[in-house]
Amino acid sequence: MTTATAPDTTVPLFGGKHHFLLRRLHSLTGIIFGGYICIHLLVNATLIQGGNIFQLQVDKIHSLPFLFGIEWLFICIPIIYHTIYGAWIIVTGQPNTGTYPYLKNTFYLLQRISAIILAAFIFYHVLSMHGLFGPAFDPAHATPSAAANIDAHWFVAYLVYPIGIIAACFHTANGFWAAGISWGLTVSKGGQRRWGWVCLAIFAGMTLAGLTALAAAIAHRA
Repeated sequence: MTTATAPDTTVPLFGGKHHFLLRRLHSLTGIIFGGYICIHLLVNATLIQGGNIFQLQVDKIHSLPFLFGIEWLFICIPIIYHTIYGAWIIVTGQPNTGTYPYLKNTFYLLQRISAIILAAFIFYHVLSMHGLFGPAFDPAHATPSAAANIDAHWFVAYLVYPIGIIAACFHTANGFWAAGISWGLTVSKGGQRRWGWVCLAIFAGMTLAGLTALAAAIAHRA
């Protein structure tokens, strides 16, 4: 009579002994990334007030000193790190919504799906705004160039951007909710529930701002 030992299928922790620190850094860069998305959508939503208002906001941003360094330090590097580490989480994650179809398990799966959509959307958005897939964005002529870029192809304006915006808003709001737990700010069920309502309001506000900006850009182009 012999005994057999099940093979070890445990996925090694990313970063080994530094896993906890890297995971916290992933959460922190997610908060920074999410904050940037909120500001970005709110600025874009000023398109509804007219082209001059949006141009004013763009001029303010581009008049910041050391703008290139600010963009890399607070936008590009956090996004790159968050995306790379997030890809590892997706690859090694084991969703169990089929076995445990609870709401939070569903949100766990949706967070990963929205991450994939968001990464693809950002890749497209950045390259597109630099003129690879349509008219490039010109800060000196912010409104007409942004409108021309978004409305270059019908599926971009009516499919790519709506899906990308909703994915970005969900990923940000749900990420904020998870960050509350990760940083020990919402340890009780009541705290998690109340923070959940706040994050739902964040999601609704971001989605409204993003879709408003999109509709205003399309209307301006028309």
